[in-house]
Amino acid sequence: MPEGPEIETENLREAIKEELEHDGGSFLKRIALTTAILAACAAIAALRAGATVNEALVLKTEATRLQGEASDQWAYYQAKGIKSAVALSAINMWEAVGKAAPSRLSAESARYVAQQDSISRKATALEHGRDEKAREAELLLSQHETYAAAVALLQIAIALGAIGALTRYRLVWYGSVGLGVVAAILLAIPIFHG
Repeated sequence: MPEGPEIETENLREAIKEELEHDGGSFLKRIALTTAILAACAAIAALRAGATVNEALVLKTEATRLQGEASDQWAYYQAKGIKSAVALSAINMWEAVGKAAPSRLSAESARYVAQQDSISRKATALEHGRDEKAREAELLLSQHETYAAAVALLQIAIALGAIGALTRYRLVWYGSVGLGVVAAILLAIPIFHG
């Protein structure tokens, strides 16, 4: 029985092995590149998350300070109201005994009421400033949550990239890239809504 043409299997195996190594090498390079990009995005997201929460804390502290000042003004307002009431009570006592009250009591009462008006405006302005700072802080805290979610997704994407490199499963790497895209969208949200 004649033997068929002999095929150099050794050379064929070498060629297949080289092709697999070449293809696997470019695949690993793609994974390495995307993982580096994901890591850079994660660093940016982590910095933005930290910056926004720090800025929010500063604004919350400022809002608390303004609230304290407004409370002081309202206490001052009440003190002026009490002084005015005391002056009016003294006027009533003078009138109850049938005598004319000293004119200084009426002037004091009117002065206290006028002072209450300016104190009230100042306290209201402080409360408005407090509310504005609190709103800004809430916006920053919302942005912080978005950045923190992006950091978490990027960390998962990096882990999936490593698993894809170890197992050489493209589907795992595609999942890594997909999560990276979602995280990039989350990173962009505060930029467009901030």
